[in-house]
Amino acid sequence: MNNLERVNMREFRNNMSKYMDQKIPFAVTRHGQTVGYYIPARPTPTESERLSLQKAAEALDIMLSQDGITEDELVEEFRQLREGKQE
Repeated sequence: MNNLERVNMREFRNNMSKYMDQKIPFAVTRHGQTVGYYIPARPTPTESERLSLQKAAEALDIMLSQDGITEDELVEEFRQLREGKQE
């Protein structure tokens, strides 16, 4: 997932409608650090889209495992970032 387009939070927020129309996933960054991923969804995903999402989820699982991060820790960090309380 290192070859994903990276968009900073301010740019993403200010141009959200533009980014919502994109058809490929991208990383959202804050102060140079990835804080999340935008993965477009369709009401009825194609098989190709479903497989791509499955691959992205598997890649995320691998990255979390390599860094020793649990899903709960990731969710908690995301919550703290949204509230502006990063430790």
